[in-house]
Amino acid sequence: MVIDHVIPLVAGGTMDLNNLTLACYRCNEFKGGRTTAIDPQTGEPVPLFNPCLQDWHKHFCWSEDGLTIIGQTAIGRATLVALRLNDEWLIRARRIWRTAGIHPPLE
Repeated sequence: MVIDHVIPLVAGGTMDLNNLTLACYRCNEFKGGRTTAIDPQTGEPVPLFNPCLQDWHKHFCWSEDGLTIIGQTAIGRATLVALRLNDEWLIRARRIWRTAGIHPPLE
């Protein structure tokens, strides 16, 4: 895990604790300096999911097999695409984690 600036410094974010969260290295790299992404359903720009202020379960849920994340809102859908949260590498990793009994994550 790495420290992620929810609002990136290049976009006017600060080092304040309220703007910091933990993210996996891949998500942090794919996010870069972005604060918005395009909702694939509407084609409109929307804010990326903010884990400091928003409830994960409002915007996302797990597929029945626990291998993919489903976006339930425009923010969820856009964040999924922008951060590549369902790419093949992650799905393979989730299969391994599921076999080990550590996925999907507990509440």
